[in-house]
Amino acid sequence: MIPSAVWWVRDWDFPRIQILALSLIVLGSQIIWYSGLWHQWLLSGLLIAALISQLLKIMPFTRLYKKQALTTNQADPDRQIGILIANVLMTNTQTERLHELVNKIKPELLLTLESDINWEQALKPLEKTYPHIVRCPQDNLYGMHLYSRLPLIDPQIRFLIEDGIPSIHTGVLLPSGEKIALYCLHPAPPSPTENQRSSERDAELITVGQTIKKKRTPTIATGDLNDVAWSKTTLLFRKISGLMDPRIGRGLFNSYHANYFFLRWPLDHLFHSNDFTVTRLQRLKHIGSDHFPLYCQLQFCPAATAKQPIIKASSDEKQWAKQKIVEGEKQPSNA
Repeated sequence: MIPSAVWWVRDWDFPRIQILALSLIVLGSQIIWYSGLWHQWLLSGLLIAALISQLLKIMPFTRLYKKQALTTNQADPDRQIGILIANVLMTNTQTERLHELVNKIKPELLLTLESDINWEQALKPLEKTYPHIVRCPQDNLYGMHLYSRLPLIDPQIRFLIEDGIPSIHTGVLLPSGEKIALYCLHPAPPSPTENQRSSERDAELITVGQTIKKKRTPTIATGDLNDVAWSKTTLLFRKISGLMDPRIGRGLFNSYHANYFFLRWPLDHLFHSNDFTVTRLQRLKHIGSDHFPLYCQLQFCPAATAKQPIIKASSDEKQWAKQKIVEGEKQPSNA
């Protein structure tokens, strides 16, 4: 609720599931050991308020909520695109596990994050079946590679806000001959070891959102946003860009942390314009990283725009977005 960008405030956006679970446990203990004291009533009331607050944020990302993006009714292989997003963890040496996954899923596109020159060499065998490649190896945990079976149109590596934090912007040519826009992102998180504020992350997301809005083309934006699906920044990104979140009404798809089941939230994302429907959305098996890979298969379906209304930013939200970009550009780079 506090409108501060300082890391130790913004990081409380993440553990809503954990706060919800702890609130339930404490409320249960209050009921079990109820003794009629006034402070128990007060504490119980506060816990119920906390529970409602967390549920309102998390509920859209459960199957109890109406799906925002429609499910594909009729598959058209020439208009389908499957994307596998894998934050591989730069220090992870279990490269064969990703190879096995790619061979099993056979996505049209593979996006790797945190991939350095060692990962680039390890993934070289993929180049036979994924001839269209964008390489950006880095040893600062922000390298990325895009491997595609489909032709890429004018691929670019951009450094939008911070010098060491790349993003990939490219067109993708579907077998049908139709072109879509793809944005691959991995902004730095607010943390004591990286950026002291969330300003840089927020500014990159909003900058890309504004670009998407101006171009008005079929679009997919994906990557590790170092932000959760229910945060104000991610919601603002969706409103500014006009993109949809296929998780709404389908599930949380918590991708981080792969090694600790009690500390998980959705950090890896895929958003799409309302001329796509969803064929498949799945969190995949462990590959030795601290992230689970995420796979999403979409169907390009221009007719779906009439059935899939998008949420739009208010004038106040647009002004807030401009402020976020200014704040992000003023911050000194830590990369």
